[in-house]
Amino acid sequence: MTGKTVVLIFDDLPGLYDVAAERLVYLAKKAVAGRGRFCLALSGGGTPRPLFERLARPPYLDQLPWSQVALFWGDERCVPPDHPESSFGQFNQLVLAHLPAPPGQVYRIRGEWEPAAAAADYTEQLQQAAGSGQPWPRFDLALLGMGEDGHVASLFPGPMSETESSRPAIAVTAEYAGRPARRVTLTPPVFNDARHILFLVTGAGKAEALAAVLEGPPDPARWPAQRIRPAQGLVMWLVDEAAACSLRQLRGEGG
Repeated sequence: MTGKTVVLIFDDLPGLYDVAAERLVYLAKKAVAGRGRFCLALSGGGTPRPLFERLARPPYLDQLPWSQVALFWGDERCVPPDHPESSFGQFNQLVLAHLPAPPGQVYRIRGEWEPAAAAADYTEQLQQAAGSGQPWPRFDLALLGMGEDGHVASLFPGPMSETESSRPAIAVTAEYAGRPARRVTLTPPVFNDARHILFLVTGAGKAEALAAVLEGPPDPARWPAQRIRPAQGLVMWLVDEAAACSLRQLRGEGG
């Protein structure tokens, strides 16, 4: 059994981020009504920033059941939480600082620690959040972006390690973009267990990767975003025209 994939292409960025915010609010309300908690895995980087800015102001600020939201992060750079590159720091500055009521739980990757220690600590946090002896909670929504090389979270191009398929959180210390990565990331089994996955992809620089991931042959070592293939649940891609310019089949141009 495989999950369902939906791709929506937007003429304008405000429309894309409005739909993302509305989707997040809908899923939060649905999860709280059905299970009493909304488990949300957040992404970092610049792409989700406009979404976070929307969540920090009405109407979305008032619609989200913040006291029943459990926050997690898909990955984190190993920097202090107040560092400009901290994924937690970005969300804390843009959203948490403006909330009328704090989320029910915040599970932060301790980026100020060494990667291996931070990954081990996050693994323990995931187990505690899951309860019932499970290794991680099933996310109601995992928010993801994609790099120009097809990387997702901190899963980068290259051979997939054994730990990537056997542990919920791993340290990433191999060299990336000319320097040691020093990151912690969730792994494909955790993302693929989510009820819903929402990709936000914008910009012409990501067009080649997007076309390869969505329409190209399977090559998850080259295009890590292809590792996100949930057996159940919905994967929704919200992409702008620039990022979608190389798509053919999804735009009805394929032969």
